[in-house]
Amino acid sequence: MDLELTREQKQYRAEFRHFVREELLPYANDYDKQGFIPRSLIDKLAEKGYLGAVIPTAYGGLGMDQVSYGLLNEEIGRACSSSRSLITVHTSLTSETLLRWGTTAQKEQWLPLLAKGSTLAAFGLSEPGAGSDAAGIATAYLEQDGHYLLNGVKKWITFSQVAGLFVIVATGAAGITAFLVERDTPGLTVQPLDGILGTRASMLGEIHLKDCRVPAGNILGRIGWGLQQIVNTALDNGRYSVACGSLGIGRACLEDSIEYAKSRSQFGKPLKDHQLIKQKITNMVADVKAASLLCRNAGYLRDKKNPDYVIQTTLAKYFASRMANAAAAEAVQLHGALGCHDSLSIQRYFRDARVMEIIEGSTEIQQIIIADHSIAGLGAVL
Repeated sequence: MDLELTREQKQYRAEFRHFVREELLPYANDYDKQGFIPRSLIDKLAEKGYLGAVIPTAYGGLGMDQVSYGLLNEEIGRACSSSRSLITVHTSLTSETLLRWGTTAQKEQWLPLLAKGSTLAAFGLSEPGAGSDAAGIATAYLEQDGHYLLNGVKKWITFSQVAGLFVIVATGAAGITAFLVERDTPGLTVQPLDGILGTRASMLGEIHLKDCRVPAGNILGRIGWGLQQIVNTALDNGRYSVACGSLGIGRACLEDSIEYAKSRSQFGKPLKDHQLIKQKITNMVADVKAASLLCRNAGYLRDKKNPDYVIQTTLAKYFASRMANAAAAEAVQLHGALGCHDSLSIQRYFRDARVMEIIEGSTEIQQIIIADHSIAGLGAVL
């Protein structure tokens, strides 16, 4: 594996950083406070092609490689985890999964719209009574005259407030199945959810489905294979995005802490000259570097279609999300009272980092997956 970025990847990174510096960093705290990102930012993400980053050029996307896509998630996540959440749910969970398992007709209908950002997508898996236990969902489908009636509730669905297309995972006689459901389908309503700890601008919602009539042509993947095909694929894609976004949070904590340590003095000398501050910075540097290597490795294997990419993506998500929490805690401590105040981004990083260990498979689920793979054969993990 060559750790050096290609010329194109370096150009992408420079472009991402410029976009973040101009369009995200000055406004991210305001988005967090107001609880949503404006349509104008979504339009700018779409204009740059970032909402269709990995969608093939044949469908109007950028056809970006996975390492570059990881860099995009890292840089967006470094500034605003809520904005990174949009890329995760729209591109990773939905677009990439549709690209892999959708029929030709489904891909031709939806991928150009998703690539342009004229339609936003959300993934409806979690429910009031089913989170990590995806097989325990209660939303149900019933076949009726070549159509399917959907009934149930989906909760904590990222950007469901503005999405025009939903992947809804439901259970029924043939087993768990995924459906493509348009927002204007009669019987579908979305109730906004406020009060979330972190990623406050990710426009969460609760989707209510009451006798939603969906044609058989909207089944995504094989009927009865919703968990094996759609959910597993979507969560793997999402974990890569979240891993790289978590790396961005860790970098933000490290970079902001170094700048503060240079400018702040206590006990007659700059913070940067205190040994305990140096210890905190050293720990953050080592952890951010390790997370970077794990994310880069996962992206490399995903580009190569190496079958080990799934477990390596899981490992990257597990480590990077925990690293982000540790780095955020250290950053708050280093900044003192100022780190707890919303005049700085540190407290937002701290809250956003907490969410990273829950979404796209909790830390505990990752531990089970990694341990099971390691016990079965350590070679694939190491």
